[in-house]
Amino acid sequence: MKTIFEKKSGASGIRLTDEKPDLSFIDKSFLRTSPLGLPEVSELEAMRHYKELSDKNFCIEKGFYPLGSCTMKYNPKVNELLAGLEGFTSLHPLSDDSDCQGALELMYKLQESLKTVTGMDAVTLQPAAGAHGELTGMMIIKKYFESKGDNRTKVIIPDSAHGTNPASASLCGFEIVHVKSNSKGQVDIDELKTLINSDVAAIMMTNPNTLGIFEENVLEISKLMHDNGSLLYYDGANFNAIMGYTNPKLMGFDVVHINLHKTFSTPHGGGGPGAGPVCVVEKLKDFLPAPVVDFDGQKYFRNYDIKNSIGSVKGFYGNFGVLVRAYAYILMMGKNLKEASENAVLNANYLKEKLKSAYLLPYDEPCMHEFVLSGEKQKEESGVSTLNIAKALMDENTHPPTVYFPLIVHEAIMIEPTESETKEVLDDFVDVMLKIADEARTNPEKIKSAPHTTPVKKLDETLAARHPNLKQNYE
Repeated sequence: MKTIFEKKSGASGIRLTDEKPDLSFIDKSFLRTSPLGLPEVSELEAMRHYKELSDKNFCIEKGFYPLGSCTMKYNPKVNELLAGLEGFTSLHPLSDDSDCQGALELMYKLQESLKTVTGMDAVTLQPAAGAHGELTGMMIIKKYFESKGDNRTKVIIPDSAHGTNPASASLCGFEIVHVKSNSKGQVDIDELKTLINSDVAAIMMTNPNTLGIFEENVLEISKLMHDNGSLLYYDGANFNAIMGYTNPKLMGFDVVHINLHKTFSTPHGGGGPGAGPVCVVEKLKDFLPAPVVDFDGQKYFRNYDIKNSIGSVKGFYGNFGVLVRAYAYILMMGKNLKEASENAVLNANYLKEKLKSAYLLPYDEPCMHEFVLSGEKQKEESGVSTLNIAKALMDENTHPPTVYFPLIVHEAIMIEPTESETKEVLDDFVDVMLKIADEARTNPEKIKSAPHTTPVKKLDETLAARHPNLKQNYE
């Protein structure tokens, strides 16, 4: 495909004026002496060019997107319609509360909905995404202990945790203490007991964890931590697995962040958009970022009167367009949110059982919404790596799953089908994965040289990430 600069038709897409502007008031040293070098195409040619480029991108409207721990579910188009309403898109974030009652009402009711599904007592919608929510939650935990005059310096994190967990805790000045997983892929309780002492502020957990396995000893962990005066932080990245069946409050957690852009269907990827509300138990509500959205029985307002607030964590109040989409999704699903989790878990277990004969399953346990295979068998038998398998999937109109994570599984392949996909789609994915496993054995060079059908073929994974070539010079 030619670049737009190569498509020179001599046409002009737009003409601002026929008049020659008087630039005498500008110092000549600031004036360009050579042509701009803009593309010479008509408006129609420009439109076709960028439509053709967009068609080369992969999206959930194009094929299966089983990206583990990312919950790439279908995003109802009505959400986009509602988020695009003029009353929302034209509203300035500095508007007076009296002029944005509708937006504040939506945010307040979203907070109440999140309190219901998490079991928590108070919510902030400020954080811009999941990792930002983690940071906010850890700031709350840090200030909570400071307010008590209790100098806690350590945070315990399982070895299967998301990478943002230790990063968020470290940014708050905590020392990271890792606890290993046991043979069932869960937190090793015996090792955890040896790590708990008066320096431990909290443990950060995902449940189900990144292996897609539910931490069956979570109540014991909760008791151990609370008996030590410590808190429990819940990473909500995998919340799509439990809605309506349990919640973090019942498990004993004190702080929760929720990835609205995962669980509640907002389209995401490429760095945004996202939203990471944080929910807390009663004793932590006075530490939330200011303001929170409140209601006095007559009007909705931004409440800055929060006794021990950690302060604002975002320039304006959250990613409002994401909040609209999430609330729309919750309203449409209603009590069927429970069915979303039910079907997500069913789909994941179906795929796991269909694929475990062809790929190594390091933890053969009932999974929740996702599961982790390993390409170690293929690598040992024919030198085909997990990365090769991921690239081969790109030739089959399927986005690769998350690979090489969690780190405790060698050659990891993390698969999350979500609740969106039909059995026919899942069966097609199984057929493709079995086909790749067979070709890895009978024709490994084909898999190693994949992808063959994509616009960009084999890349140097290291250089492509660190030194991307995003431009081309033209005379």
